[in-house]
Parts: sequence; C-alpha cells; structure tokens
Amino acid sequence: MSASGDDAGRPTQLAIQQPGRPLRLADKYDAPLLAARHGPLQFHVMAKPVGSVCNLGCTYCFYLSKETLPGGPGAGRMSEEVLESFVRQYIEGVSAPEVTFTWQGGEPMLRGLEFYRKAVALQKRYARPGQAVQNDLQTNGTLLDEEWCAFLKENRFLVGLSIDGPRELHDRYRVGKGGRPTFDAVMKGVRLLQRFGVRFNTLTCVHRLNARKPIDVYRFLRHDVGSTTLQFTPVVEHRGFDRGSLRAELPAEPPLVGAPEARPGSPGSVVTEWSVDPDDWGYFLCRTFDRWAARDVGRIFVNQFETLVAQHLGLPSQMCVYSETCGKAVAMEHSGALFACDHFVYPDHHIGDVRSGRLRNAVLSRAQVMFGFAKSERLPRACRGCSFVADCWGECPKNRLLRTADGEPGLSYLCSGLKTFYAHALPRIETIVADLRGSARREEGRM
Repeated sequence: MSASGDDAGRPTQLAIQQPGRPLRLADKYDAPLLAARHGPLQFHVMAKPVGSVCNLGCTYCFYLSKETLPGGPGAGRMSEEVLESFVRQYIEGVSAPEVTFTWQGGEPMLRGLEFYRKAVALQKRYARPGQAVQNDLQTNGTLLDEEWCAFLKENRFLVGLSIDGPRELHDRYRVGKGGRPTFDAVMKGVRLLQRFGVRFNTLTCVHRLNARKPIDVYRFLRHDVGSTTLQFTPVVEHRGFDRGSLRAELPAEPPLVGAPEARPGSPGSVVTEWSVDPDDWGYFLCRTFDRWAARDVGRIFVNQFETLVAQHLGLPSQMCVYSETCGKAVAMEHSGALFACDHFVYPDHHIGDVRSGRLRNAVLSRAQVMFGFAKSERLPRACRGCSFVADCWGECPKNRLLRTADGEPGLSYLCSGLKTFYAHALPRIETIVADLRGSARREEGRM
C-alpha cells in the first residue's frame, strides 16, 4: 500500500494492490473497508437492550432524553430476533482473535436475566474456533441479586459499576425517580459482587460537585468499595443535548476559552449547571494522580493515568477520547439502529441498522470513517501547536464546545484542566515509563 496527501483534511489517495486484481485507487475514507479484507478487523459495538430506559433518574444522564428525542430511537426492548442478528453479525464481522460485547443503557439489567442467557447461548453457537468472546455489563447496581451475580460469575462477565463517591457526593445527582437517594442500594450491590467473586470496576462520573473532593472520592473507591480499576469520566453536556446533536445546538459563535460562558453556572453558559468546571477537572486529576503515584502504581488501575503511561511507552491510547482519530466504537439501539458513537445517538449520526444484515459495512462505511477522521482533521491550529497534542488529540469531539483564544472553533471545553494535569503529571509519568522499560530490559536479559 502506498499513499500520498497531507493531514489537513484533504483526502489522501491510496494505491491498494490486491493479489490477482488490478490496482484500485481510493481516498482514505474508503481505505478501511478495502484494508479489512486483508487483515484482522477489530471494532466495538455498545449495545442498548432497553435503549434509554432506566430505573433511576440521574440528573446528569445524557441518555434518558433519547426516549423523547425528536427523530431519535424512542423507547423499546430489544427483540430476540434483533439479538440473534446482532450476535451473529458482530462475531462474523470482527476477525480479530477476541470480540467484546458491551451491554449498556439506560439500565441494561431491565431486559431481564433470560435475555442474557440467550445472548451467551448465541455467542457460543456463532463463535469461531479459537475466538474469545467477552462480555461487559455497565450497571447502576441497584438491581443486583444473588441469581444475577451467580450468572455473571459463571459466565465471566466484567461488571462496570456506576458510583460517584461517598454518600453525600453520590446522592447529589445519582438519584432514583422522584429524587430518592440510591447510595445504599448501590453499596448492597457492591457487597453482592464481592461475595460472589464477580469481577467489577467502578465508573465515576466527575461532576461539578465531586470534582472538588478528589481525595474523598479516590479513598472511598479504593478502600470502601475495594475497586482496583477506576474509571473517571468528566460530565460535560452542552445545553440543548436533549434536543439535538452538537452541530445542531451549538451557538454559531461558541464562547472563547476563558469566557464566563465557558464555565458552568454562568448566565448563557454553553454547558449544563451540573457539568464539571474545566479547572476543577484539572484539580481532580492532579490530586488523584498524586495519591495514585505515591501509593498505588501497579496495584490500582486508573483509566486516565494508565492511558497516559501507555502513550508515553509508544502504545496506542487505551481511551478513544485521547486517540488521534475515532469512529471504531459504535452504538446499537434496542431496535437494531446503529449510530456513530454512544455520545452521538442523534438522527444526523445514524449510520445503519443490523436488521439490514450489514453491521460490518456500516462500521466501515464512508460516513463513519469520515466521522472518525474528523476528530483530527478539525483540530484547531492552537491544538496542533500545543506541546500536549499527542497526549490529548483535542479530547472527545462531543466536548469541543469552545473557540481558541484567536477565535477558531473546535477547542475542547476541558482544555485548561487537561493542560494543568499534563504539566503536573508528565515528569512522574516519564519516570514510571523509564522504570517499566528498565524492568523489560532486565527481564529480556534473564531470558
């Protein structure tokens, strides 16, 4: 394969030689579909068995509104016909040695245990010889009981448990219908997972309140919950997220970085009032990083820190938000409808339907590949010249809500906090990386 072109958003011409066939020319947006015929293909589908339906009513949830979104997926439950079509096409489409099913919502446990028994049976039926099939289930934990935990343990599900910190921080936004607290029910679920030996990690949404209590959150997750894998996700929601996509609802002239409108709580703010403040996000990362680096390196795995170590080892980012491009992780609604990303389940990002029998082609379609490349192609000039660009790559496209200081749109809302974190953490990260490389060299010497 040979290529010509540039990185400024213009199509790169690719010369693709297929054995026994004439040379074909395509631009870079068609290349993944062609290249997938000649090597292992890995992509990821996040399935929504009940769509946005949930037994909770978390204030900051970006997905509950999908039920009433104009032109959106609406409410419903995944049928067994859609389930079988999905399982078969997903396993057939991923030619890499491992395929991971991720079940999310809403609250995916509302689809019932028998649905997942059926899913596991279908996976065993369609899996190719030697192909590993994994399952992840993201849950609020309030519906866990002994029968569920026995099933999860037996079938080696990895559970992602949503919990936002100690009681007073968790119950601020993670509430049930009518605003009732959920902390006790979640902790009951934690104890059940522990008793049955179910593997689980924690997902903590970092919002406007708990971002100011980083050590309280970290200590609680580490010691009270007993989590050894911590995922921290910043809550950033543009105003109007419940009505339409970013490109439909963002003002014609987004706020400049540093403007009052570029923070939560300000009149005319570009984000919801519960969104994390960008500087608080930086503070949260710095404080938790210091605690992790001092005591827990190699014992506790924190998504934000582990991916930074991986990047400085020369490995790909472990998180899509810090990758140069995106687009290989799509969302599938209860109906079988496919969307570009979990955060882009809007009519203008609909890319196909598993009921058409073309899951693989939808993921590799020109529209989806263009969506993925847009992340790097639309990176502002200020980002391209930033010393942290290879750590951040402009962060998640859904958070590109601001204009740079010179007025160019497309800057991440979290930019100031991320810069603070990288400046603070990178010297220690480089030490960790040097230690890892030294250990690898010593191990090679012994071999």
